[in-house]
Amino acid sequence: MPDHEFAVWAPKPDRVRLDVDGARHPMTRSDDGWWRAVVDVHVDSRYGFVLDDDETVLPDPRSPRQPDGVHARSQLWDPSTVAWTDSGWAGKSVEGAVIYELHVGTFTADGTFDSTIDKLDYLVDLGVDLVELMPVNSFSGTHGWGYDGVLWFSVQESYGGPDGLVRLVDACHARGLGVLIDAVFNHLGPSGNYLPRYGPYLTEANTGWGQGINVSDAGADEVRRYILDCALRWMRDFHADGLRLDAVHALADHTAIHILEELSTETDSLAKQLGRPLSLIAESDLNDPRLITPRDNGGYGMTAQWDDDIHHAIHTAVSGERQGYYADFGSLEALANTLKNGYFHAGTYSSFRHRRHGRPLDTAAIPGTRLLAYTSDHDQVGNRAVGDRPSQNLTFGQLAVKAALVLGSPYTAMLFMGEEWASSSPFQFFTSHPEPELARATAEGRKAEFAAHGWDADEIPDPQDLETFSRSKLKWDEVDSGDHARLRALYRALIELRRREPDLADPWLDHMRIDYDEEQRWITLHRGSFAIVCNLGEDAVTVPVTGQVVLASDEAMVDESTTLPGQSFAILRAV
Repeated sequence: MPDHEFAVWAPKPDRVRLDVDGARHPMTRSDDGWWRAVVDVHVDSRYGFVLDDDETVLPDPRSPRQPDGVHARSQLWDPSTVAWTDSGWAGKSVEGAVIYELHVGTFTADGTFDSTIDKLDYLVDLGVDLVELMPVNSFSGTHGWGYDGVLWFSVQESYGGPDGLVRLVDACHARGLGVLIDAVFNHLGPSGNYLPRYGPYLTEANTGWGQGINVSDAGADEVRRYILDCALRWMRDFHADGLRLDAVHALADHTAIHILEELSTETDSLAKQLGRPLSLIAESDLNDPRLITPRDNGGYGMTAQWDDDIHHAIHTAVSGERQGYYADFGSLEALANTLKNGYFHAGTYSSFRHRRHGRPLDTAAIPGTRLLAYTSDHDQVGNRAVGDRPSQNLTFGQLAVKAALVLGSPYTAMLFMGEEWASSSPFQFFTSHPEPELARATAEGRKAEFAAHGWDADEIPDPQDLETFSRSKLKWDEVDSGDHARLRALYRALIELRRREPDLADPWLDHMRIDYDEEQRWITLHRGSFAIVCNLGEDAVTVPVTGQVVLASDEAMVDESTTLPGQSFAILRAV
C-alpha cells in the first residue's frame, strides 16, 4: 500500500504519536483537534495511537478492522477494493415489508456470516424481504449480543470481519433480500472503550447501560460527526439497505436540530447518490410520532419505528401474562385500541411508569407501515429471566393467532429468528468478557437483577457460561418436523397472502375496522374484502362474520356466521 494519511480526532492529549508495526511516527495537530501523519504501510500492517507519555498503543476510534480484538492495534481495510456483484440491486424499503431479525452468532451452529449465507434460500422461501442483523460492530470477546460494542466502525472478527459481511450482503442482494444493520449509538460497552482518552465522547448522564454519548455538550460537533459517518459507512461501504437504531430515546440531544433529524437528512442524500432507497428504523419507548413524521412537517424523518405497544397488546391478550410493563395490557379492548391507533399509551396514564406516557399518532397522516409489529424480538425474549420464547410457553394455536395478528395487520412486520417454526431454543443473555472482574460483575448483576423480582438466583443463566451461548443457537434439525413444520407452513402462507392481496397491503389504519367480544375472547380485523378472525379463548366461539375461508390454522365452519375452535384463526374473503 502506498503512503497513507492517518488521522485521529484527539483534542484531549498534548501529544499523539502513530505506531505502525512498532515504529513510532510524530503526528501534527491542527486547530480543530485532529492529528495527522502520512506513512508508508503494508496492507496487513497493524497500527494504533500513543497518547502523551503513556506508551500503550490504543486502537483507532475509526478503526476499519480489529483482527486481534478491541484492545489490540487496528488494521486498514479498503472498501474500494471489494469486488461487489450487486450492481443491479435496486434496493428495498422497509415500509410494508417482512423483516427477519437474526443474531449471527446463534442463527447457525458456526455462527458466522458465511454460515448465515447457507440459510438465505430458506428465508427467501419463507417470504422474507429484509434481513436485520443484530449488531455486528466490534465488541469485547468472541461472542455476545453486540450491544456492548466499543469500536463502531469495525466488524466483529469472530463473525468473519468486514470481508465476511461483504459476502453476506452481496449474497442477500443476489437473492432479492435487503439487509438492515442494528447500530448502537447511545452508549459504549464496558470493555475496550478508549474513546474518553481521545476526546469528550461521553457525558455524565447515565443511560442505564453506561455513560451517555455527547451529542449536545461542548465538543459535540465531532462526536456527532463520528456517529453520522459511522451510520453512513454501513450503507455506503457495506451496501446495507438501512439501519435499526438502538434505543434512540437514550440520545440526550438538546440542540435545535436533533441528531436523528441530521442523520435522516444525510441518509436521504446518500440514497439519492446511490440511486436506491435507504431506511432508518428507530427503537424508542417514548411513543413519540415525531420520530416518523416527515422533516417537512416538523419531524425527524425516520422511515419507521419499533412498536413495543403492539407486541405487549398481542402477547398479553394471547398469553395472559400481566407482570411488569405488561400491567396495562391484556384485554381485547387494549388490543383493539393498539392495533387501531398504533400506540396504546398516547398521552394516557402508564401504571408501570406512574405517569402519563406517549402522544397520539395522526393515523390520517402517518401510515401504519411506519410502525413495526412483532410477536417477539431479541429484547422481549432475551431480557426475560431465562430467555424463554413464546414457543416454550404457548400452544400451537396461540402462536398461530399471534402470527395472524401481526402478518394480517397494516403494519410493517418483523419476525425474530426461529419464531416461524416455534424454535425450542431459548435466546438468553450471553457475554464473553475476558476480564475476570467484569465477567464476575456481569454474572452477579444479572442474577441480582432478577432475584429482586422474585426469581431464584440459581435459575438465572450465567451470561459468561459458554453453555448459555450454545443453548441459544437455533436447532435447524427441528424445522421440518411435526408442529414446527406445520407452523412454518402457516407463516409462509400468511406472508404470501399478505404480499398477494392489495387489501392486506393497505397501510392506512383508518381503513381498518376492528370488532371484538371481551367475554368470548374473539377479535376480528376487517381489511377491505378480508376479515381476519381470531379466537384467543380455549373454547369454540361463533363470530358474526361470513365469507370464503382462504387460510385457517384449524378447521373453521362458515355459514351465516363463523365458528372457530379454541385458539385458532381464519381469514375470510367476502363473497
